[in-house]
Amino acid sequence: MGTVVLSGAVVLVVLGFGNPLYWLAAVAVLFLYVRFGLGTSSPSAGPAGSAPSAAPAPTSYKAYRERRDTQAKWERRYRRERPLESRRQERERGR
Repeated sequence: MGTVVLSGAVVLVVLGFGNPLYWLAAVAVLFLYVRFGLGTSSPSAGPAGSAPSAAPAPTSYKAYRERRDTQAKWERRYRRERPLESRRQERERGR
């Protein structure tokens, strides 16, 4: 994601030699990326122009346990519904 944002900013800077408004757009893109996009690593995060839709970091051990248990539940369901894929992933992790 960072590569796309930086590439877009470079393109806007190059275009800015003809029109300085593109420089302002490049600064805005970089600001939004640093403000909203830098810390999000989940794929459910929204675009740079909107607030991220990812859940906030847990503030208690109870929230951590709930998130961990939910993740374990989804992993068990994935292994149950797709046994061939889960076996292949286990073999690749063992290498």
